[in-house]
Amino acid sequence: MAEKKYLFYISQNYSFAILRPVQDEIIRRGDQVKWFLYRDANPDYLKPHEIALESIEDVIRYNPVASLVPGNVIPNFIPGLKVQVFHGFDPGKINRRSGNAHFQIRNCFDLYCTQGPNTTTRFKELAKQLGHFKAIETGWPALDPLFHQGEVPAPHPRPTILMCSTFSRNLTCAPHLYETVKQLSQYNRWQWLIQFHPKMAKNIVDMYKDLENENLKFIETDNVIPLLQQADVMVCDTSSVLIMFALQGKPVVTFKNANPKPYLIDIDNPEHLQSAIEKALQPSPELHNHLNHLVEDTHPYRDGKSAGRVLDAIDEMLSGKYPLKPRPKNWLRQFKMRRKLGYWKL
Repeated sequence: MAEKKYLFYISQNYSFAILRPVQDEIIRRGDQVKWFLYRDANPDYLKPHEIALESIEDVIRYNPVASLVPGNVIPNFIPGLKVQVFHGFDPGKINRRSGNAHFQIRNCFDLYCTQGPNTTTRFKELAKQLGHFKAIETGWPALDPLFHQGEVPAPHPRPTILMCSTFSRNLTCAPHLYETVKQLSQYNRWQWLIQFHPKMAKNIVDMYKDLENENLKFIETDNVIPLLQQADVMVCDTSSVLIMFALQGKPVVTFKNANPKPYLIDIDNPEHLQSAIEKALQPSPELHNHLNHLVEDTHPYRDGKSAGRVLDAIDEMLSGKYPLKPRPKNWLRQFKMRRKLGYWKL
């Protein structure tokens, strides 16, 4: 059987950790994968054995059977099946049209590899309604390492608090909790780890970097999984990373979450942060039950084999099992993507 060629089309550094489990499975199956990095994706994060294509012309010549995307869009001139593997879970963010941004269809993809029942149901409804893509539940490959019995960071002698935050000015908790975190980090009661979205404003990043001491570390990484494993409690806002953390059955404290759920301990006053963390470190049976329900509804897979299911779903699509209607042309979005990439060939 001929070797299959896959493309990873990425624009952000967090995409490396999302797609590497898929890369491992592609290589295990004897196939080939290459990366195309644009916008904010940093080539320094590539490992020695990973190959990046330098231009769109190189991508066209490479001619992959499928292009996997953790972002929201991909140009229609990129070869192969267009596969959405998501950059996170549904955090309940509302888009400009007052709809759930996670389920916004941008007419770029042939296949959506969904993570669990609470995303699969809606995407299947949209697939049936629109007819130009298929939704197949695979689980999220980014979490495969979370459920493999690999090397886990050694536990800290003190409870570890991981603070993450989105970059959106309307949703971020970082500037609002700064003074409280500054105060709490002066005491050696807890160990703080701070990790922000790569698009976070530089002035906020610098503020938190200046807080570093023996009780607080600011971490820049393309792989948040070890931090999720290491921490006992997360402090967050409306970033989808909170769901990744909660899927371990660990409590999350949120500040003014846009769509607060029973599995979250949500606060609207920075003065309540300390008591909320204390509550999270001693979670009630009721909170445990809510976390267990989240797991079953959002990502019930614990086998670490979601990457394999993604490739199997791609194979199903390539077999012609699911004929699709043509995607809407969406000329304006395609023009904008061509302009960003500087590619005008037909």
